Amino acid sequence: MRKLLIILLTYIASGNLGAQEKQQGTPLKNVANTLKERITLEGYLQLGYTYDDLESSKNNTFEIKRAILMAHGKITDRWSCYFMFSLANSPKILEAYTEYHFLPELSVRIGEFKTMYTIENPLSPTIVELINCYSQASNYLAGIDGSDPLYGSHSGRDLGLMIYGDLFKSLVSYKLAIMNGQGINQKDKNNHKDIVGNLMLTPIKGFSIGGSFIKGKGCAAATSDVNPDIKAGDNYTRNRWAVGAKLTTRPLDLRTEYLAGKDGRVKSAGYYATASIHVLPRLDIIASYDYFNKNKATDNKQTNYIAGLQWWFYPKCRLQVQYTYCDRHRGESSNLLQTQVQVRF
Repeated sequence: MRKLLIILLTYIASGNLGAQEKQQGTPLKNVANTLKERITLEGYLQLGYTYDDLESSKNNTFEIKRAILMAHGKITDRWSCYFMFSLANSPKILEAYTEYHFLPELSVRIGEFKTMYTIENPLSPTIVELINCYSQASNYLAGIDGSDPLYGSHSGRDLGLMIYGDLFKSLVSYKLAIMNGQGINQKDKNNHKDIVGNLMLTPIKGFSIGGSFIKGKGCAAATSDVNPDIKAGDNYTRNRWAVGAKLTTRPLDLRTEYLAGKDGRVKSAGYYATASIHVLPRLDIIASYDYFNKNKATDNKQTNYIAGLQWWFYPKCRLQVQYTYCDRHRGESSNLLQTQVQVRF
C-alpha cells in the first residue's frame, strides 16, 4: 500500500511539473509563432562572368553582382515596414520604409525606396531579363548605375513620401511622390524637392500603357563631360519624362519605352524594346534593342543589340547567357559576353 502511494504521489508530482513546463513554454512559443507570422525574410544572390573587348577598358572577370537581404514586417493588417540591405561590394541600406494601406485606392509610404520613374526602374533585378538589368536610358535618367555623374549612382532610389493605389478595379494605377532628389542614404543638399508621378492604364489583362515623370532641381554630385557647364555642388534643373507599354502573355513578354530628360540646357533621349520569348516551359529567348543619346546637340549616342537565353532551373532561380554588340557613334564599338546565375529564397 505504501509503495502504491509513493508511486501515485510521484506520478502526480511529475504531472504538475510537466504542466508547469508546458505553461512556461507557451509564451515563448507564442512569441516565436507571432514573429514567424509577422516577419518574412527573403534574399537573392546573382553571380556572373563578364568579358568585354572594349580597347579602353577590357574586362575579363568573375564577379558578385548582387547579394541582397530583405525583411518585411507586418505590424497590423494594414500597417507594414520593409527593409532591404545590399551585402555585395559596398554594403549599404537600399530601402527602409513604412507604409499604411487605407484602401485599395490609397496607400501611403514614407522612407527610402525606388523612384517610380520609368516602367523598368521599379522592377526587381530578379525578374528583369537583361544581365545589365536596365536599358541605358533608364540607368542614366533614373540615377541607377552612375552613368550620369551629375545624378550619381543610387540604384534608382531616393528618400521621400509617396501615395499610390489602384482605381476602377485596377484599370488605373497611380503613384505620386515628393522626394529629396539626392539619392539613397543622403539628406537633401538644396531646398528643392523632386515631384515624381507614374500613371499606368490596364485596359485588358496582360497589357498596360502609361507614363511617368520627374520634375525638380538636382545638386550635382560630380562634373560630367556631357554637361560641362554644371559643376559639382551646383543646383541645376533636372526634369525627366517617359511613355511606354508592356505586354505579358504565355508565349511572349514585351516591354518598350521612350524616355527623355533635360539637365540644365542639355537634352537627352532614348528608347528600348525588350522581349522574352517562352520557347519551352523553363527556357526563354531574350532579345533587346537599346538606344540612348546622352546629348542630342552633340549626338553622343550608343545603340546596344542584345541576344541571349535564360533557363529557370528552379522556381525564382535561373541561368542566363547574353551577347551584346555595343555600337557607339563616338569611339569604338565593342562586344560584351555575360553569364549570370541567380538563386533566390
